[in-house]
Amino acid sequence: MFKIDLHYWSMLNFINMKRYSFYAVLSVSLIIVAMAFVKGSNQHPDKHLEIVLRNIGHEVLLHSKDSTSRVLPVKTVNDNSYRIAFENSFGFTPDTLMSIVHRQLAKTDWPGDYTVSVNDCDQNQTIFAYEVNTARGDLKPCRGRILKKGCYVIEISFPAKKSFNYGWLLLSFIPVVFAGVYFARRRNRISESQELIEAKVEESPSGETESVAAIPDHKKVGNFVFFESKGILSLNDESVELSAKEGKALGILVANQNEVVGRDLLMKEIWEDDGVVVITRNVDVLISKLRKRLSADPSVKIVNVHGKGYKMIV
Repeated sequence: MFKIDLHYWSMLNFINMKRYSFYAVLSVSLIIVAMAFVKGSNQHPDKHLEIVLRNIGHEVLLHSKDSTSRVLPVKTVNDNSYRIAFENSFGFTPDTLMSIVHRQLAKTDWPGDYTVSVNDCDQNQTIFAYEVNTARGDLKPCRGRILKKGCYVIEISFPAKKSFNYGWLLLSFIPVVFAGVYFARRRNRISESQELIEAKVEESPSGETESVAAIPDHKKVGNFVFFESKGILSLNDESVELSAKEGKALGILVANQNEVVGRDLLMKEIWEDDGVVVITRNVDVLISKLRKRLSADPSVKIVNVHGKGYKMIV
């Protein structure tokens, strides 16, 4: 006789599933949170940055003795790269340009690293370029030179900013919420099963633990105990939760032990009564799953009856 130890195996099964599910939910949440730190880029310079860039062009013209020509509108070349163009030609010295750019960019919230290149308007060739890099060191060639008057454009590029996407952060809570709801419902289900058994134990005149076979809706299937209403199959203090279709199929076979159960009956009871049309292959797959569930007890077999259906032999 099996004695009731539903609380033990239910809690053991619950803890194992909770552990694996926790790792899955944690992994998904970490991936989503990591995606929140995406590389952000400005398609257009913000107003403050645009004014700073125009001021760079303004000071470059003043140092070339030009106080009348215009600095043209700042344009976005690509992500985090901006172009300063001018109305007229001008000359400049690299040292002066470096000083102007450094002083003006210090007024922005952009990182300290950047690249500056001066290109020829007509041939789009790089006339002068330098890089400020706090990690690898600055590259500043051509210092002390004077570049002759010409049509130039100045391009300034920044490393991509990393921005935090709060939308992705909110999404990370979705799997956590679903996991919480799932575990709460599962805990309630286990508690209901245990309360049912405890109520039966209290009703036992001897005051001892009542055998599982004596409790309604709990059927012996070989060495297994089948809790039909809960869809739980137990063996040696270990349990498995059957799917709804597996539970229905096993219930029908148990109710007709050692008798042939037709495929048509199984199809009707499990699928067609719910308005779902299936083929016999669906029944075969479902029975194959049940055989695996029952494989721990060799005394329980589900055999094919050619042309008719299945028979559970216990």
